[in-house]
Amino acid sequence: MIVDGKAAVRRSPGRSFLGDLRTVLAGRGFRQLFGIRLASRFGDGVFQAGLGAYVFFSAQFFPDPGSAAVAFAVLYLPYSLIGPFAGVFIDRWSRRQILLWSAVLRAGSVALTGLLIATAQLGPPVYAAALLVFGINRFFLSALSAALPHVVREDELVMANAVAPPLGSLAAFAGGAVGLELHLATASGRLGSAATLMFAGLCYLSSGVIALFMPRPSLGPDRLTRELATREALGRQLLTVVRGLAAGARYVWRRRRARAALAVTGAQELLFGLVLLMSILVYRNYFYAAAGASAALRHYLVLLFLTGLGAGAAAVSTPVATRWLSKPAWISALLAAAAAVTGALGTGFTQVGFLAMGFVIGTAGQGIGICTTTILQEEVADEYLGRVFSVNDMVFNVSLVLGAALCANLVPLDGRSLPLMLAAAIGWAAAAIGYRALAGPSPSPRPSARAQRKSS
Repeated sequence: MIVDGKAAVRRSPGRSFLGDLRTVLAGRGFRQLFGIRLASRFGDGVFQAGLGAYVFFSAQFFPDPGSAAVAFAVLYLPYSLIGPFAGVFIDRWSRRQILLWSAVLRAGSVALTGLLIATAQLGPPVYAAALLVFGINRFFLSALSAALPHVVREDELVMANAVAPPLGSLAAFAGGAVGLELHLATASGRLGSAATLMFAGLCYLSSGVIALFMPRPSLGPDRLTRELATREALGRQLLTVVRGLAAGARYVWRRRRARAALAVTGAQELLFGLVLLMSILVYRNYFYAAAGASAALRHYLVLLFLTGLGAGAAAVSTPVATRWLSKPAWISALLAAAAAVTGALGTGFTQVGFLAMGFVIGTAGQGIGICTTTILQEEVADEYLGRVFSVNDMVFNVSLVLGAALCANLVPLDGRSLPLMLAAAIGWAAAAIGYRALAGPSPSPRPSARAQRKSS
């Protein structure tokens, strides 16, 4: 097998992390796809910072749990429904073209959002424009995940997933930090948010420029995949998408490891959504209630930085850990670590405790994401990849919103709830135990679904 002009070489047990990293980055296709991800995710961070700073930390607002949860629902829940429909197109259109045009469309939508905020057209118009940005972004990320196996060898998927999505998240955190500083430097308020959003649009356009230099067919779908996807007319395929999702669900259900990966993704994001909303309320309405929104935002930036640092730590630790442990064992260990730090440090409601909790939860979330993404890529055949990753994104976002909604219904105005924080710790511990039971014993080496497809 040859990828990017380089003959495949099996990884030996003695190879180092840096050696594997150099091997993966040696592929031109991977470097380009990686550059697209970094530029786009940096723009995501800038966009979310500009919008979130105005919604949650603006001096004009004093968020209560209910209104904060509504913002989460409006921005995340509706566009999760796009996921299954996006998969239909991801499996029939050039994924390179999807990456290119999604960059252009997001830049336009971000500019519209910024214009609405600058002209005080708040409420539903801003949420609708932001919803369009996030919806296209889900489409974009699903296409990235489906394209990755086309630019790396199968035995390097763990390493590629350790580099791409986590460092993409780290780029988003960096973009968030830059966006928040830009928002504060431009005197906050409507004009500061609008200027921040315009900068995010430039980041999206830069990712589209990188995509232009990739050959159209290089990211799939494979010829057989395209033929299977286009055998039925588009209109009829969209009308029968629910039936297709049912077939995809049956496919995943028959594969125990893939089924468990989707379940643990949902559990992790539900608990993360709960703690995320609690942290926003605690910083805004408890730690810095007297100091004001700008002070709360500046200190919350430190928490975001440490959470991003944890995501970077996951990129380094996960490939090393999965050489000694199975991916299910590492997922359970990360869930247990999140449970321990939440129960030990989060329950004190101190800033030091929240900072430590942010780092560990950031590490756990990204480490789990690396492993579940790799498991799905190993277990799912190419003709189902787009749809399965779209469903995975839907599970991710719906669970995040459900966690925020659960928090909003139980937490006080200042965000401090000892029973709820203990419940989160117990939830992570239960997820660690439950996932091992769902995943079953570590699999013996065998051809994956993707390998079987290629050999047939």
